[in-house]
Amino acid sequence: MPTELPPDRPPPPPGAARPTAGHLGLADSVSVIVGIVIGAGIYETAPFILSCVANPAQAMLVWALGGVLSVVGALCYAELATTYPRGGGDYYFLRRAFGPWASFVFSWSQLTVLMSGSIGLMAFVFADYAVRLFGLRAAAAPWFALISVVVFSLINVAGLQSGRWTQNGLTALKALGLSAILLAGFFWPQAGATPAVAAAGPGGGPGFGLALILVLYTYGGWNDAAYMVAEMTDQRRNIPRALLLGTAGVAVVYLLVNAAYLNALGFAAARSSHAIAADVLQGPLGPAGARMMSALVMVSALGALNGLILTGARIYAAAGADFAVLAFLARWHPRRGTPVPALLTQMGLTLLLVWLVGHDAGRALLTAVMTGAGLAAPSWEGHGGFDTLLKCTAPVFWMFFLMTGLSLFVLRVKDRGIERPFTVPFFPLLPLVFCGMCGYMLYAAMDYAGKLALVGILPLLAGVGVFLFFGRRTLTT
Repeated sequence: MPTELPPDRPPPPPGAARPTAGHLGLADSVSVIVGIVIGAGIYETAPFILSCVANPAQAMLVWALGGVLSVVGALCYAELATTYPRGGGDYYFLRRAFGPWASFVFSWSQLTVLMSGSIGLMAFVFADYAVRLFGLRAAAAPWFALISVVVFSLINVAGLQSGRWTQNGLTALKALGLSAILLAGFFWPQAGATPAVAAAGPGGGPGFGLALILVLYTYGGWNDAAYMVAEMTDQRRNIPRALLLGTAGVAVVYLLVNAAYLNALGFAAARSSHAIAADVLQGPLGPAGARMMSALVMVSALGALNGLILTGARIYAAAGADFAVLAFLARWHPRRGTPVPALLTQMGLTLLLVWLVGHDAGRALLTAVMTGAGLAAPSWEGHGGFDTLLKCTAPVFWMFFLMTGLSLFVLRVKDRGIERPFTVPFFPLLPLVFCGMCGYMLYAAMDYAGKLALVGILPLLAGVGVFLFFGRRTLTT
């Protein structure tokens, strides 16, 4: 007879509160997934992905394969999240499978560089396009990035409802913008464009494997909804529905948008475009298409920014409930339903990263430290340098993703008596496929980063040190 998951956390400390269950419906959770995943990648990486393949058929295949692999991952997360519907998602899965050290180092890495770096990247995407739209100098970009992080952090501090409504509104605006691209792509093709269904195209490219790596990066973020499962309604049904509908929905959107790109511009023009969505929108809108493109990317970036802020703080709140050294992060506002200290700490560290990576003085400091350590001076190209930061920390991200996949196997054995409301079909085949994908991406990320992988490894090692000295003092039973 299946048994219930035993309680493994004590009551919250005085003055703290638990997350409020039942405030996020299915539509809210899908909105979070779509809002986080569809950031700037579909507008910025699509031409380079097209340049990696030989023809339109390969291009559509690689986007479809990325969607299938992401859905496989969503099935794995659906089992984990319905079996362990605790706040923090991966944090809790890793803790239960591998012990407190794994969850502590995961939350530490997310707070110090992974999640805060992703938030900073989206802030700079917004800032770069805002500068372009309003015709401002590039020096204004860091200020736009800083302001966006502060504003959206405070929106989420104000309450779960304000964060949820903001997310839903930005996702709705994003959907309108994507609809405009689809209409323009399918009904206003440019003269000489080759139909998207064409099976051949000029020339080859760097390779299908590189294209798949870039596509999987563009699908990244679908798992972030798992951080909020403790606050979802009807968890048994809505957790798997949200993960599958959100991930599969993004895959359909990506396929349609790429078909619109190819139909509007043709394969050769699409792969050489420097602003592919703006080129598509020029059909019905003329020069105004470039301005609409900038506005669309700004909205998409803010949607991802808000979603990352909303979900990321739940990791640190979960860690604060477990570890004495992080206990201050566990406090939830009793009326607002938000982990205020976690949100403010995340905001502060993100602002520090924005200064270090996006400001000239911060970059000079980092360059001096890295060259002094015998590493090559980093490139600060791409959204204030956050593109470089995230690519160099990608090995740590994929390592934890792989560990989460492996935790499914560990917990099937360790907690064999616990009821599983949802189970991955075709076990163990699909979880093995997911782990294989994560292993492949880990290898690719290490190969790309080279010695600069230390940018992500050093914070991870610092987290190990903090755990050894302070983290073993847990608050759990």
